[in-house]
Order: sequence, then C-alpha cells, then structure tokens
Amino acid sequence: MSEDLSSYPFYKTIALVLGPIAFVLFIAASPNQEVPLYQVYGIATWMIIWWMAEVVPIYITALLPMFLFPSLGLFSVKETFIPYANPIIFLFMGGFIIALAMEERKLHIRMALYIIKLTGTKPLGIMLGMMLATTFLSMWISNTATTVMMLPIALSVLDLLRNQGSTNDREFKTFSLALLLSIAYAANIGGTMTIIGTPPNVVFAGLFEEYHNIEIGFGKWMLIGVPSGIILLGLTYLLLTKVILKIRLTEIEGSKELFEKRRNDLGKMDRGERMVMIVFILTATLWMFKSQFNWLLGGPVLHNTTIAMLGGILMFILPVHVKQGEFILDWKATTRLPWGILILFGGGLSLAAAFGQVGLISNVGNWVAENVYASVFVLGLVLIAFSIFATEVMSNVALVTVLLPVVIAISEGAGISPYEITIPVTLAASCAFMMPISTPPNAVVYSSGLIKMAQMAKVGLVLNILSMIVLAVLVPWLIGWVFI
Repeated sequence: MSEDLSSYPFYKTIALVLGPIAFVLFIAASPNQEVPLYQVYGIATWMIIWWMAEVVPIYITALLPMFLFPSLGLFSVKETFIPYANPIIFLFMGGFIIALAMEERKLHIRMALYIIKLTGTKPLGIMLGMMLATTFLSMWISNTATTVMMLPIALSVLDLLRNQGSTNDREFKTFSLALLLSIAYAANIGGTMTIIGTPPNVVFAGLFEEYHNIEIGFGKWMLIGVPSGIILLGLTYLLLTKVILKIRLTEIEGSKELFEKRRNDLGKMDRGERMVMIVFILTATLWMFKSQFNWLLGGPVLHNTTIAMLGGILMFILPVHVKQGEFILDWKATTRLPWGILILFGGGLSLAAAFGQVGLISNVGNWVAENVYASVFVLGLVLIAFSIFATEVMSNVALVTVLLPVVIAISEGAGISPYEITIPVTLAASCAFMMPISTPPNAVVYSSGLIKMAQMAKVGLVLNILSMIVLAVLVPWLIGWVFI
C-alpha cells in the first residue's frame, strides 16, 4: 500500500522543490569564467537541502552526482563513479559483515551479559555494566543494533524494579531515565572509538585519503578515540548518577537471577560462535598492529580495507558443519546489511572530489588565511560547537560529508596540522545527546515511553557542552602525541 501523501510534512514539500530551484539559480547566476564552480555550488546546495529535510532517503540524495556530474561535464562517467567504489567503502562493508556475523551467532549478547556479570547486579553496577557493554559493542557493530539489543535487557531490569514495589515512584523514574539515557549515550560514544565504529569516522578516513593520500591507521585512531571516549563515558556516568540525576537505589531484588537466566538461556558457546570470536579477534589484531605485521612481511601488504574484507570473506567461507553445508554466514543474511550507508559514502566522496576539481577547497583555504585571525583553539572550538549542534537536527554522515572538506581547507589556509581540527570535528558529529531525532540510539530509547524530550534535552545539553571541552582540549593534545 502506498504511503498516505497527506502525512508528508509541508516543510519537506517546500524542501523538495527548493533544492532543484537553488541549483538552477546558482547556474543562472554563474559568471562565464566560473560556470563549473557555480554548478558545484548548486549541486551541493541541492543535496544539503534534501539531506537536512530528508525529503527522500538520504541515500537517494547521494546518487544525484551520478547523473548531474557527467551531464554537466564536470566529470566523465568513469570519474563520477570511481568514488562509489572507494576502498574506504569496502572497509566499512567488511566491518558490517563481521558485525552481522556477531549478531547472527548472538556473540554480542554473550559479550554484553559477561560484562554486566563483572560489574555486578546492584543498580549502579548494572548501569555501569550496561554502559561498558554498549560502548564496547558499538566500537565494532552498529550503534543502532547495539541499542536495540540492550534496550530489552534494560526494560527487564526495570520490570523487576516495578514488580518489586519497594521503591517510591520518584526513585524508579530517576533510575529508569538514567539507565535508558546511559545506553543511548554509551552507544554514541562507543562509535567514536574506532575508525569503523560510526559512519562519520569512515567519511573522515575517505576524505583524508582523498586530499592528503594518507591512510589513517586503525590503531592510531584508537589511541585518540579510546581515551577521549573513556573520559566522555566517565563524565556521562557521573552526570547520570551523581550530578543531574542522583541514583539512590541500593538493591534490585531478582536482578542477579535475571542475568543468570539470560546467560543460561544462551547455553554454552557453540562452534559457530567460537569461529566468529576467532575471526573477530584476528581482524581486530591485524587492524591494531598492521604496521608491525607489515614490517615483518617486508612491505605494505596489509591495509585497513583488505583486513576488513578478509574478516568479511572468512565469515562466508569458514564451515561450521561441512556435511550440512553450514557456514558462519549465508548470503541471505546480507539483506540486513545497511547498503544505503555505502552509497551515502560514495555520494559524499564524489561531492568532495567535485569541490577539489573546481577549486572550492583552495578558495576557502585562501579566504581563511587572509581573513580569519582567531587562535587555533578558538577556531577549533567554534567548528566543534557547530558540528555538535548541527548534528542534533541533521544526519551526522551528511553533515561531515559537507563540512569536512571545508574544515580541511580551513586547516590548510590557517597553516595548521591537517589532523588538529578535522578529527575533533569528526568526533563531534557523533556527540548529539539532546534530541530523539539526533541519532538512532536516542530515538530507540525514547521509543520506550519512559523518557520525556525535555529530560533528554536537559541532560544532553550539559553533555554536549562537556563534549565540546573534551574535544577541544584533550583531542588536539592526543593528536600531537599520536601524529608526531
């Protein structure tokens, strides 16, 4: 059945028409000597309007360059389509497949329950365990999938508390709010810790390779992402338990039995699960120690993308039961892969290539060099703040796709390290804590009906500000230490 057109928001209708109109106006206003530049302005404006309003799926908007670039003569058909097959896209694809295998074999649930076992089953221990488990899983698999998996576990705990009836309503609501927000926020933070943890990180890696021909090492990113993520996680825990929301519960009767039952229901780790664990550990080890392995092999044999694809391919070719023809994954499972994200990366890289082709990036860099006199810290803080608050109302992938080429140009124009501002701005795009619409994890926990928007906004605003400070102060210091 087709969707009821009357439910289509009026602002989306306006944006649907406004995008192409902006494109036409830019072309009409272009001076003869700068037609390609204004054509790219027009295409970028069209895509930004549609991305912000989400008038069509953001992945469809990312396909516009496939038609517009060759038609306008900006690129040949081959040049236009090359970014859609960029190695960075296959890096993320390999990561998707590994994550899919973990979900298929329920390894991620076992990991989460084991972490909670370590932190204890008292209220604060449960909350810490849920945050740690969510963070760790979000480093490797979709933060949305992680949140969807963790939410039922949290709701089971809250059902126990509700049935127990020994706590007052205020204590229950406070703990409920803190527990659910902790899952969403930990999922967002966990994604920042690895290069494949969240789409903006992968966009950064692709653009950095495009402009500077530098492959960002998996281990080097973790040396920045993990410390900053741990600090943000600690601040989140303190805010939710001691500062904004104060948890006074001391015991949840039946919680220990609940988690023991869930672990028992999983049973012993079967062969398929063990094989996924081995491939996961192998892939992560090769990623983190790629430079050392390449030194032993006598050359650049291993790359982030080839390692990811090795892990992904192994999931399809390693047999669990040979006689039954059962492998870790079958092709039908790939219907659950987020193929649209891969197309979105391609569209972003294609648009970035057009920015470079027509001189937009160098123009921005030159303008900044001549007109911006703020210190590097102030410049970085302003861009980080913009990234954090802009991603509250638009897709973080779309945001970094458009913003990062400009930030790269600003770095070049200001004569500073290409890493110093671009990495904090990229991380900031995943630090949207205020609104349910900001990130899928926020939306998932909000759907529980136990969180009011004003409550999420209140806690999220404080966390946004703290994130700005951490990203503006700590991350540049880490970058100076890692990329010396």
